[in-house]
Amino acid sequence: MTSSSGQQAAAGNINPLLLASARKGSWEALDVLLQQEDAQHPPMMLPTDEFLRLLKPANRIVVPAARDVEDGVDPQPASLVEGELLQGVTPDGDTALHVVAGNGDGEDFLKYAGMICKRDWDFLFSKNHNGDTPLHCAARAGNSKMVSHLIDLAGTGGEGAGKLTLLRMQNMHHETALHEAIRIEDGTILGPKDRKVQFLADRTGEEKKDEADGATDKKTIVKLLMGADPELANYPADGVSPLYLAILLEKSTIALTLYDMSSGNLSYSGADGQNALHVALLRDKAIIKFLLHWNKSLTAQVDKDGSTPLHFVRFSSRSTQTLENVFKANPAALYQSDKDGFFPIHVAAFVGATDAIRFFLRECPDSAGLRNAKGRTFLHVAIEKRRLAVVQYACRDPSFAWILNMRDSDGNTALHLAILAGRLRMFCALFGNREVNLNLTNNQGETPRDLARSKLPRGMGYAGNSEHRINHALRSVKANHGALRRDKNKEKYSRQPKLKEQGKESEKLKEATQTFVVTSVLIATMAFTATFALPGGYRADDHTNGGTPTLAGVYIFDAFIMANALAFICSLLATAGFMFSGIPMVDLITRKFYFLKAVLFMSSSVTCLSIAFALGVYMVLAPVARNTAIAICVVTAAVLVIRDMGFLLKIVILARPLMIRKGLFPGMVQVLRLSLKTMVIALWPFVVTFGWAAFARI
Repeated sequence: MTSSSGQQAAAGNINPLLLASARKGSWEALDVLLQQEDAQHPPMMLPTDEFLRLLKPANRIVVPAARDVEDGVDPQPASLVEGELLQGVTPDGDTALHVVAGNGDGEDFLKYAGMICKRDWDFLFSKNHNGDTPLHCAARAGNSKMVSHLIDLAGTGGEGAGKLTLLRMQNMHHETALHEAIRIEDGTILGPKDRKVQFLADRTGEEKKDEADGATDKKTIVKLLMGADPELANYPADGVSPLYLAILLEKSTIALTLYDMSSGNLSYSGADGQNALHVALLRDKAIIKFLLHWNKSLTAQVDKDGSTPLHFVRFSSRSTQTLENVFKANPAALYQSDKDGFFPIHVAAFVGATDAIRFFLRECPDSAGLRNAKGRTFLHVAIEKRRLAVVQYACRDPSFAWILNMRDSDGNTALHLAILAGRLRMFCALFGNREVNLNLTNNQGETPRDLARSKLPRGMGYAGNSEHRINHALRSVKANHGALRRDKNKEKYSRQPKLKEQGKESEKLKEATQTFVVTSVLIATMAFTATFALPGGYRADDHTNGGTPTLAGVYIFDAFIMANALAFICSLLATAGFMFSGIPMVDLITRKFYFLKAVLFMSSSVTCLSIAFALGVYMVLAPVARNTAIAICVVTAAVLVIRDMGFLLKIVILARPLMIRKGLFPGMVQVLRLSLKTMVIALWPFVVTFGWAAFARI
């Protein structure tokens, strides 16, 4: 058997009858087994009728019963040693005391535990394979009376320090029974307007302690353990302390109880080098003020990553007060970086917390220039993590002009990183600030315009993509290239695919052609069909002009016919263009030419077909459901506008920065030119369709 050293018991398998009696809490059954052992009889292995009656009737074990005690004896028990009944353990290392402690809280269970300890007091300190003592098992099961009983037993026998030894014993996870009690007990989360909590925060001494003790109607296991050892919240010395665990589980009331009953003498340590304030900032805001009041030095402590609690603040508009409290407790923490060189302002930029950054810069304006291990300011980090609101805030405030052109360890400014990220709105925020220098080079000698050109895909690309718009904007304001010779510059940033890339370019063109040609053929088929299934039908053969459309000569009908004809013609032209662009025998440059023109014709055919659909519906419904007909026409037109909305939106985003960089009038001219070009390409079918219908009326 083990001694008070608390090492694991090393014994054979537990007697099944002993295990059954321990789980039922039948001290009478235990007494029978002990008497059998005291009489030096072989251990009982099969229950007798008398033994079964000692167990609770509702919980009898269904096994064959022996006729008497002697008949229940196994003459050769292979796994048990005579005279060592209580030495046996379960497969997970539990002794009978572990079992009874974790299975009940009634008087029978308490007496059962007392009988075991009377036989061998050291059972109190035995550990199972997980390192748990019987006290751990009782606390985990929520058996408060058993917990109290075990503590009393530890204090009555053996060494005088037995009670403290038992209470402070740790399992393999370095946890005492107090940790188990914290897990299973309820701890109400304190609300920000809880008057009782505020009362506790303001009171001191015995009045405060009495108020905490009256928070619950019954004496909880946490209070039992802390009452028996007020210093128990200091264990373990390192690792997850009881206070840290209570806050992690958002049990504020228990956290207050631990502090009050320990008179402030408790550990704040946690996992991975954290302390209670680290986890409170992530879990339980109600306890933060208490922690700052109890121990301000927590704000300067760092975890394994070098992060202070200020790094852990939830940077959101709802956490502004918390941020202020933590910052004011230790303003120097703003200048303390983690192992990656991240200061709290970098963390705020990483998560896009504009309010937190605004607060930091209001309190310490110079913190805007703090750099991380890569030499990057909070603005660099915000761009890298695509936090648009932070970038816009930094660019709008003139007081931050001194950081806009700061270069990181690679020589990249904020503008370089915005171009690398390919985010048009972030680029525009910087591009629209005249303090941003467009011609600074990085360590590779690349200016922002060089980077913009390098981001363009080789070969074909969509002009509406952000990288194209960024490159066009820099080119329009005559931003400089790096210090390369012109021929070297063109060679380095050429968009023409290299010889080894032409195969991929051809394959890309082939796949695009196969996708588009199906659409163009489908549009041609629908337009051809609509030509001979006209709205309104045809005149009868016995009438004048028999076989002709009944609505011929009407303005809407003429517009419908023209739109349908344009859809058919444009789709045929697109189909022919796609056919040529998909033939590998044609050289790549010619194939690209045909492809681009075919895409333009196909886009126009979609517009024409949509117009024809809307006009056809209007002719059919207008006489009987005019409002519905108008609604369909409006919706159809809206769809056509949305088709080019992305491109137009990019032009709108670029409008203000261009006017700032180029001047109001030149900027407006460029924006109008881009917009007009887009509108002409998109709307020419409307002009031709309705213009021809009006001309036909004349």
